[in-house]
Amino acid sequence: MPPLSRRAFIGAAALGAGGLVAGPARAQLELDITRGFVEPMPIAISPLAGDGPQARELGEAIAQVIGADLDSSGLFRTIDRRAYIQSAEEMRELPRFADWRQVNAQALVTGLVRSNGPAVIVEFRLWDVFGGNQLVGLRFDAAASQWRRLAHKIADAVYQRLTGESGYFDTRIVYVSESGPAKRRIKRIAIMDQDGANHAFLTDGRDLVLTPRISPDTRQVAYMAYRGQQPRVFMRDIAGGRESVLGDFAGMTFSPRFSADGRTLLVTMAQGGNSDIFAYDVASRRSRRLTDNAAIDTSPSFSPDGRRIVFNSDRGGAPHLYVMSASGGGAQRISFGSGRYGSPEWSPRGDLIAFTKIQGGQFHTGIMRPDGSDERLLTRSFEEENPTWSPNGRVILFYRSSGNRVRLFTVDITGYNEREVPTPQDGSDPDWSPLLP
Repeated sequence: MPPLSRRAFIGAAALGAGGLVAGPARAQLELDITRGFVEPMPIAISPLAGDGPQARELGEAIAQVIGADLDSSGLFRTIDRRAYIQSAEEMRELPRFADWRQVNAQALVTGLVRSNGPAVIVEFRLWDVFGGNQLVGLRFDAAASQWRRLAHKIADAVYQRLTGESGYFDTRIVYVSESGPAKRRIKRIAIMDQDGANHAFLTDGRDLVLTPRISPDTRQVAYMAYRGQQPRVFMRDIAGGRESVLGDFAGMTFSPRFSADGRTLLVTMAQGGNSDIFAYDVASRRSRRLTDNAAIDTSPSFSPDGRRIVFNSDRGGAPHLYVMSASGGGAQRISFGSGRYGSPEWSPRGDLIAFTKIQGGQFHTGIMRPDGSDERLLTRSFEEENPTWSPNGRVILFYRSSGNRVRLFTVDITGYNEREVPTPQDGSDPDWSPLLP
């Protein structure tokens, strides 16, 4: 997707020009999300005003996506529009804040859509209702076909201003779409927006595919495919569809994972019943061995700074989590609880590691600090695996099997706000992209 043009502007209430508004009430309206449970902030999302019927229709659709994004975070509660007193057209200049205080809105989103041939200009403002001040004002210029991305970017701006954390709505999810009977399962790599929109298949289902991972620049996907003599890791361009095999390894390769800069891909290679971890340089196409152990070493994940790797190994007798340097030395066990650990992924913030744990006949999605302290289990079910992080490190995406269904779910790192992510068919092995460029 091409980048969107964005500029900051000052609303009518500021009586100035240039930059974001920073009035005396700027710090008054802010959501504290450091506690385990947060009462959702009541927010009004007005339909955006428009310069014609088509623009007004687009403004309505944009507002709906903004509201759905914010509601899905569990931190906001969009006020029912039937309670709104002031119309979008009446707020082209300045809201009547008393009207919005009557419906108990703490924050208000307004905006304007202008048609510009095949493009649109979208302006939005975030208001502190009780302070009577504008908090954020931005203008976007983009093709009309990208209106959903505009809505996600606005939701990200609102989320960031009111929580102090970066948003995660203008992102995509790559995963394995599953269909067909259990013994003849058809699996295809699929990609979609984080809310399930703009769904597309990247592979045709002729090969069994697993563990797709999206590159940091969001242009490529690495995944394992059963094709030919042995399963291997492949790289595919998302836009053009060009595919190439990853190196000429002697054994089966699987569990790919990119470094934060996209230059290195970690893979696991299995030979003779054993598996070890290799680092593959994407540019030079050279690989180097990182582990050489009689145990099974697999599921590696880089720390955000690229200096360490967390991985899963049974070298201690049972599957546990270990951290080693990016060069492969100094592996230290970090999980010591009962049960079996697997599928670790380092948070983009660097402060936590997500994992799957099997204990007492139940599967859990959990988190711990990189030194193994503060282990917390967030979910529990009959079977779930493969946690992956939102780019702001606040939300975890995973898949869960229940009966004959396999579905994607998200949960906040506090353990609250568990939600299903809609997919056209069953879904497994998800990976969450960074914010789109």
